[in-house]
Amino acid sequence: MFCGTVFAGFPPVPAEEINPGFVYIGPVGDGGYTFMHDKGRLFMEEEVPGVKSRFVESVPEGPDATRVMETLVRNGSKVIFANSFGHMDFVLETAKKFPEVIFMHCSGYKVAENVGTYFGRMYQARYLSGLVAGTMTKKNIIGYVGAYPIPEVIRGINAFTRGVRKVNPNAEVRVIWIFSWLDPGKEKEAAKALIDAGADVIGMHADTGAAPQAAEEAGVYVVGYNNDMSNYAPTKHLTAPIWNWGIVYRDTLKHVIGGTWKSEQIWLGLKEGMVDLAPFGKDVPDSVKKIVEEEKAKIISGSWDVFTGPVKDQQGVVKVPEGTTMTDGAMLSMNWFVEGVKGDIPK
Repeated sequence: MFCGTVFAGFPPVPAEEINPGFVYIGPVGDGGYTFMHDKGRLFMEEEVPGVKSRFVESVPEGPDATRVMETLVRNGSKVIFANSFGHMDFVLETAKKFPEVIFMHCSGYKVAENVGTYFGRMYQARYLSGLVAGTMTKKNIIGYVGAYPIPEVIRGINAFTRGVRKVNPNAEVRVIWIFSWLDPGKEKEAAKALIDAGADVIGMHADTGAAPQAAEEAGVYVVGYNNDMSNYAPTKHLTAPIWNWGIVYRDTLKHVIGGTWKSEQIWLGLKEGMVDLAPFGKDVPDSVKKIVEEEKAKIISGSWDVFTGPVKDQQGVVKVPEGTTMTDGAMLSMNWFVEGVKGDIPK
């Protein structure tokens, strides 16, 4: 699905001349977010014959991103993918200097004639993972390690909580913010603090396997993120909402080669395979798997979505009335917690 402004197309570029460049926020060995982007890059190379790509890892969300992108362009990249929210303004700045180059920015909301955005409806997979977490908790306290208090993360926490409360109305989700995408130390300490506060299941929006490691060490269940993180928690990993970035990377290059690329805001979900769930852990009962499959089918069919009303906020105020579904715009700017979340959203 696409939303937002659409600009005119660009002329075709032969596969051998695209030389796509990837700008990564973290290292490809993080086991999570950047690892999955790089897996998508490799998938793209397999799917689009003649394409050879390059990447630069651990590029901070600052002026250095501009330097990296400019270097990639000068070395022949006709398409640039930047994979972190904080790269956004630097993408726009660089794109102005190179109007003949196509830029794709992950998770942002600003576009230009040669800048498009891409993301996935991860909230759908988060909801499904919440169904598992809500069933598996015994204490009705689920901890959640949150990166930054921005709409993307808030939306994920809310969707996860919607899943938890669907199967367990008495459970609550407690949030700790770490104000970082990738900091294994902070991720692990936040998970430990949540476990010390009584959580017997941990959820997460962070880039590495540190929180699952903490859960494994403490003997509590965990729902990973980005990738199947069962390697980090071999006995306690329940499942994980996962990304399939290669779908966007492949399709973008096919449009570039065919001369049909145009600036769009791409937001794909379970139906397109952009997001999904990792395999279930051994302790997840068949009855829970059945619930997940039933809810997944409803979402894919389009008959229902995660933020179909009634949806209440933390104070019990109805934010989405019964019979209506939250718009994409409202989801993309979400700045409030749903009923069942315990925690604040810092300004």
